Amino acid sequence: MAPKTERVMFLRAVRQLHRVRTFYVVGILLWSAATLWTAWQSPGSRQMWVSALLLTVFTGLLLTATLSLRRLEPPRTGRPAHHAASHNAHA
Repeated sequence: MAPKTERVMFLRAVRQLHRVRTFYVVGILLWSAATLWTAWQSPGSRQMWVSALLLTVFTGLLLTATLSLRRLEPPRTGRPAHHAASHNAHA
C-alpha cells in the first residue's frame, strides 16, 4: 500500500486536473464565441485567425487534461474495492 502522503498528492493532482479541465472548457466556449463573432465581423482577418488558433490551443489542452485524467483513474470493474471474506459458512 502506498504511503498516505503519496495518496494525498495523487488526490490533489486529480482534483487539480478536474479544475483545469473546467477552465479549458470555459476557454473553449469563450474563444468559440470570439472566433464566430470575429469571423462574422471581418472574415479572413488576422484577428479571426488568432482567435481560431487560441481555440485550437484550448482544445488541445482540454484533450491533454482529459487523457491524463483517464490514465490516472483506476479501472472500473464493477466490484467493490475492499474484498472482504465471504459470509458463507464452509462446513
